[in-house]
Amino acid sequence: MPDLDQRVAIVTGAAMGIGRASALALARAGAAVLVADVDEEAGAQARADIEAEGGRAIFLRTDVRSFADAEACTAAAIEAWGKVDILVNNAARAIGGVVDEIDEASWNEVLSTNLTSVWRFIRCVAPHMRRQGGGSIVNISSVQALRGFHGWAAYAAAKGGINALTQQAAVDLAPARIRVNAVAPGTIMTPLNEKVFREAADPQELIDRWNAAHPLGRFGEAEEVAETVLFLASDRSSFITGEIIRVDGGLAIKGD
Repeated sequence: MPDLDQRVAIVTGAAMGIGRASALALARAGAAVLVADVDEEAGAQARADIEAEGGRAIFLRTDVRSFADAEACTAAAIEAWGKVDILVNNAARAIGGVVDEIDEASWNEVLSTNLTSVWRFIRCVAPHMRRQGGGSIVNISSVQALRGFHGWAAYAAAKGGINALTQQAAVDLAPARIRVNAVAPGTIMTPLNEKVFREAADPQELIDRWNAAHPLGRFGEAEEVAETVLFLASDRSSFITGEIIRVDGGLAIKGD
């Protein structure tokens, strides 16, 4: 396991799913973790779970649509531990809608939560990483940035924007020894996707279809994505920046 002793991480959307799994993985590797999420109950539980395993964590209620909240997260981590070494931009919302039917409010909500939040946190954290002499930023994208899926116009646009922003930020921040990478999961069994299944007309049909879309024949688990986040956050990936790494069970390369 990578050694992250003395490192400090901020993880957005860390109350559940990929964010929670990533926060736990970073803490198990030795990092102190600021759990940032709008869900106070689940966020406090994630912090408690980290502490129960002997890790260091604090929870801060955070609305990633707010620049002030991004600033507050950064300040809280620095106040608690003196620095920020790792930023994991994971927070997201999924609102369905085809491109010529989705309303503007839903479009703006998804773009602000999923994409602009990534910029907000990079904007707040990167200056501190510059002064520290480096850091690692990991953005959670999606295979939906790479393939078209009917009815997810805003989500796909936001995730595609994350890929482009990741590469741009990697170039901009490389002189400061700040690495910026993204992870693009396939279908992962998270509360967000569980909600999609619950709202489907035929949940089991959708589950079976999504399973079959992956050459490995199954969904991924949040912990499998977290292992890649951990790798990119650590010195084991010290010569990797600007990459979008798929963790998708082969979904993006399937030909039929």
